[in-house]
Amino acid sequence: MTFYFDWLLTPWGLGLLGLCIGSFLNVVIHRLPLMMERQWLADAAAQLADVNGLLRAGGLSKPLADKLSIAAGDAAQQFEKLAPLGIAKPRSRCPQCGHQLAWHENLPLFGWLRLGGRCSSCKTRISARYPLIELLTGLAFAAIGWRFGAQPASLLWCGFIAALIALAAIDWDTTLLPDSINQPLLWAGLAAALMGWTGVSLTASLSGALLGYLSLWSVYWLFKLTTGKEGMGYGDFKLLAALGAWLGWQMVLPIVLGASVIGALVGIGMKLSSNLREGRYVPFGPFLAGGGLVVLFAGSERVLGWMGWA
Repeated sequence: MTFYFDWLLTPWGLGLLGLCIGSFLNVVIHRLPLMMERQWLADAAAQLADVNGLLRAGGLSKPLADKLSIAAGDAAQQFEKLAPLGIAKPRSRCPQCGHQLAWHENLPLFGWLRLGGRCSSCKTRISARYPLIELLTGLAFAAIGWRFGAQPASLLWCGFIAALIALAAIDWDTTLLPDSINQPLLWAGLAAALMGWTGVSLTASLSGALLGYLSLWSVYWLFKLTTGKEGMGYGDFKLLAALGAWLGWQMVLPIVLGASVIGALVGIGMKLSSNLREGRYVPFGPFLAGGGLVVLFAGSERVLGWMGWA
């Protein structure tokens, strides 16, 4: 048993584990936003079905409140009839023809290559992002094994990376940074510091969480009060707080600076190529996550040297 565990912590072992985790992350990236939207719609329908609430807080007339309540009640019944949707169920299937994927079609990276990037039933093209997420996760896990060596803490950092990959992809697709990932990531960073597993003191971890959250929160309100617009979402504050908890308060500014520069360059490139989405914005979360990964692999001493703080 010790031999197998030691092998798992090698770059090869962690790389193979990363391929499997990457396959799971693809499911999370696709389904979690849908699960969140379903819940929001169900909650909204329940609120709108409350006639007293519509009269009391909405200021609607009684006929309009009754009409809206009936429509919301009908919508709520339709939501209840939807097939259950979770991370584990239903099994993966082609969104075009409904073909349920066999186990060998679900193999990380190799399943997509074996299928030639197309559904085996209807031949619809399967996005190359699925194997790319798997490959990225596998390479990142292998790099953790190389960076930290065969020690249990490497698994902890692999979990950190997996959460960042999921958050970055979800934010890029939907501009959402789910609390169901952000908050556990923050508390895990604080707990790991408390146990001495990350090499960051509890004081530095707590300070990093506070500095990370309050710095972007301040920028958000300064921008909103100045322009009347929202420049970022609260999920960005929480993500930077989590990064500060894992990496320490001294790494917060380098992460923000790196994310801002790269984000600006990507935004300019997308603008010049007319690829900016509606509303002309680029989500900030992927660049924060990328900045956190750069700091992790470069090491705090090297980053401090880059900043001239060493």
